[in-house]
Amino acid sequence: MDAALPSLPMLVFYVLVFGAVLLFADFAMNALAARRQTRHVNRRLGLIAAGKSRGEVLQLLRPDRRAEAGHALIAPLVHWLEPKLRQAGLRIGATRMLMYMAGATLAIGILFPLVAELSGRFNSLSAMLLLVVFAAGLGFGVPVFVINMKAAKRIKAFDKQFPVALDIFVRGLRAGHPVSAALDLLTTEIADPCGSEFGIVIDEVNYGLDLREALTNLSDRIGSQDVQMFTVCVAIQSETGGNLAEILEGLTKVIRERMSMVMKVKALASEGKMTGTMLSILPLFTFSIVFSTSPAFYLDVSGDPWFLPGVGGILTLYLLGVLTIRKLVDLKV
Repeated sequence: MDAALPSLPMLVFYVLVFGAVLLFADFAMNALAARRQTRHVNRRLGLIAAGKSRGEVLQLLRPDRRAEAGHALIAPLVHWLEPKLRQAGLRIGATRMLMYMAGATLAIGILFPLVAELSGRFNSLSAMLLLVVFAAGLGFGVPVFVINMKAAKRIKAFDKQFPVALDIFVRGLRAGHPVSAALDLLTTEIADPCGSEFGIVIDEVNYGLDLREALTNLSDRIGSQDVQMFTVCVAIQSETGGNLAEILEGLTKVIRERMSMVMKVKALASEGKMTGTMLSILPLFTFSIVFSTSPAFYLDVSGDPWFLPGVGGILTLYLLGVLTIRKLVDLKV
């Protein structure tokens, strides 16, 4: 007697599990490769030690993602996500990351009702909207949150290394090195992320890009005010002349004093920022836990005519609260 064919939901389940395994394997391989490179002083030196040419290293560390814009519908998302990935130091492209997010959202949206045996409960617009919000929050919200955290951590590490890098650069200039040679010292003396970023600048200059343009690209990648001031100083000195070492020595002093002031302000505002973070995350965390463990808590009332207006009002008040808290604790120095 022939074995019974699996039902359509089970076929969908098997296909999604297979696709999820492939995506996870691809992501894990990329993560392991990146981790092996971080064992060196910086990733650029690790790639060079592995036998890569300067052109290949430049393409790997600063991939040209302009061709990844793709369809006009996802182009705004790609352009929004691309700078965040650069600041986080992730080599994955924006289009590929969006594919991972969309795949995770789709898998959660289809698998959750099957695993929870609630397929028949998602038969109304309100219930479907709940499922979409839940799946998109995990599939898109969590990765974006992690990327933002990595970007903030990397920028903070760069800002901490930057005054030391300027000291080495100034000493190189005072020793008689040209600007490009003094910058090249930073690629071997400074660890990541500062070392690799200045290595990209040197590689761009070696491949014909003007130094000011290469430093502007560095400023765009990092998004730091200190790097912007450094870029402006070099640009002005190249146009008007002057003692660049003396100018940068004064800039280093200003950056250190500003960093000290920033640390004092952060210490004073830390309690407010922690409170704002907890108040922003707690409602989302509570909804995710309750909906994943006891979805009937929301589904039982999803058919009520006041459900959607109530949810809309709650979301509006939540967003207004988050924006207000961020504005109160975001102190500029």
